Amino acid sequence: MALTPERLASLLAYCRIEEPTDEEQATLETLYDAAVAYMDQAGIAPPPVGTPRAAQYDLCINFMVLRDFDLRDAVITGTATESPAFRSMLNQLKLSEPIVSNLDTGEG
Repeated sequence: MALTPERLASLLAYCRIEEPTDEEQATLETLYDAAVAYMDQAGIAPPPVGTPRAAQYDLCINFMVLRDFDLRDAVITGTATESPAFRSMLNQLKLSEPIVSNLDTGEG
């Protein structure tokens, strides 16, 4: 899923970055690609644009990008915890992923 100019603008707004430096933009683009890959590997495909499910998907992507952007220089000591709101939304996306049978994919 390519990072379109519209999607980048939405991501920058979520991260509260008005004018990113070239380095910040490159980092955000890399983190975005990594977040999309994470969702894909979790079995969550990008939903159709404009659907409520797409909004949830975008929020999960935004959350992961901002979290990793903010933590890129951090040193974590002790126990790190995951956001319950993020985990709940991710689980909902997984559970609502459309089922595709083997008959639909051409695999037998």
